[in-house]
Amino acid sequence: MNRCLVLCALLLAAPLLQAEDWQEQPGRVVVSTEGEFADVRQNVGDAIVGQGLVESSVSHVGEMLERTGRDLGTTSVFAEAEVVEFCSAALTQAMTAADPHAIVNCPYRIAVYTLTASPGVVYLSYPRPTAGGATPELEAVEALLRLVVEESLF
Repeated sequence: MNRCLVLCALLLAAPLLQAEDWQEQPGRVVVSTEGEFADVRQNVGDAIVGQGLVESSVSHVGEMLERTGRDLGTTSVFAEAEVVEFCSAALTQAMTAADPHAIVNCPYRIAVYTLTASPGVVYLSYPRPTAGGATPELEAVEALLRLVVEESLF
């Protein structure tokens, strides 16, 4: 009977699980998940608000590359691409008090994009503020970026 309960629980949970691939690279983190761009993009906004923060701006990078690509004779590798910017006053105060040159990490950025070559896969990526050396303040910023991305995947 226990095996049946475990199997039933796994089968019921299966639709809730998303395939995720985390790639932690020296200068950035890239996550891919199955889904729709609009859904994941909305989740990013909701996760930022859920942390008590607001989006400060959105760069429509995909549209810019599409528009300029026509003039340059190139095609964009992105089907859709936006970079969402936001900040935490408390984390940035602590970060810049410890190292004023760390201002380069603000605003925080998360890119949400799809590739024309990979339909149905949405990518999220962010620069690693700790790439140049970890401090507790930079680790806190990176933890916030990771948390927003993690919350965006559900």
